Amino acid sequence: MKFNITLERDEEGRYVAECTDLPGCLSEGETVQEAIENISEAIVGCLKSRLKLAGEQLKVPAFYQKLDISLDLTGTAYV
Repeated sequence: MKFNITLERDEEGRYVAECTDLPGCLSEGETVQEAIENISEAIVGCLKSRLKLAGEQLKVPAFYQKLDISLDLTGTAYV
């Protein structure tokens, strides 16, 4: 899964990263690499939070079988 991010330097020289695909998902770092690592963690946290909220709001009828759901977020690349 790919996400668009923007990077810019603030007035203190820190790098601010924003995931434009997930409004409100922001992070920062002292270096570009640190900002990218931090926004990656923020994206995963944002997705987990939204998935939890969606699951709480989801009306699923009772069933007596096992239900497995998996999400593969590996293999992300930054260009």
